[in-house]
Amino acid sequence: MTRRSDSAAWRDRAAKLFPGGVNSPVRAYRAVGGEPPIMVRGQGPFVWDADGDRYIDYVGAFGPLMLGHANPRVVEAIRKAIEAGGSFGATSPLRSGLAN
Repeated sequence: MTRRSDSAAWRDRAAKLFPGGVNSPVRAYRAVGGEPPIMVRGQGPFVWDADGDRYIDYVGAFGPLMLGHANPRVVEAIRKAIEAGGSFGATSPLRSGLAN
């Protein structure tokens, strides 16, 4: 097996599901002779691909991750919201607080 076998296997699977095998603008990697990375985790400013390579994430999910991946304060806030039942599709104190 080559070092790239994990990413290659995921790329093959994704090619059957998404146009160009990706669901974001990373399809541009091929235009410069590369293959789109398959990211499996993130922590702070870093992301790791399926082969264990670490990258600095300059994209940040195109904005939503401006505090980094798995920011402890964000993770805790999400945990509390999920434990309270998640989104209700109705007015709640959390929605009012967010709108304020």
